Amino acid sequence: MKEKRDSKETGQKKSGPLMIIVSAPSGGGKTTIVNDLVKNLSGIKRSVSYTTRKPRKGEKDGEDYIFVCEEEFRERIGKDEFLEWERNFGNYYGTSKKQVNDMLSRGDDVVLSIDIKGARQVRKKYPESVSVFIMPPSIEELALRLEKRNTEEGRQMAVRVKESRHEMESADEYDYLLVNAELDKATGGLRDIVKIERENRQFKIKR
Repeated sequence: MKEKRDSKETGQKKSGPLMIIVSAPSGGGKTTIVNDLVKNLSGIKRSVSYTTRKPRKGEKDGEDYIFVCEEEFRERIGKDEFLEWERNFGNYYGTSKKQVNDMLSRGDDVVLSIDIKGARQVRKKYPESVSVFIMPPSIEELALRLEKRNTEEGRQMAVRVKESRHEMESADEYDYLLVNAELDKATGGLRDIVKIERENRQFKIKR
């Protein structure tokens, strides 16, 4: 686990719960690790993203994603309902402002499972958010995971691997880096990060 780069100073207390941003390339294990965090650590909720892509096998509407048609998604963009949104691989993804604000207003810490472009948008709006990038042990291992997932055709998988290389080059933008070589260590590492940040939340992060 890479330590936080930014220094912290005593002084003005932070107010409100934590905003945790988690990103990873496709096949990096982000969903599994985030779900483990929410299941095993109290006081934290996961924002459920909207998407226009079709559900994969085993995914449930309202739990894994909120699945909507492109027309509805565009309407929500027009109404400024998203904290962040992006179009990736031909599909739209977005984070609901209302959903996040409702969780924060209840005093819950919130974890956002979003891509790099979305993370950049959120960090601008929530500069005291904590960001974590989950890195696969190698690009070869990532390709194997995508192949085992069996959700993309060969050509599309090649595009995803190429995009994943690009995303991994942006990992240094994040406060923490987790290498997901062993799932148990990665899930434990994310829980440890949240616990550390909770302990330090009385200090204001200097950006």
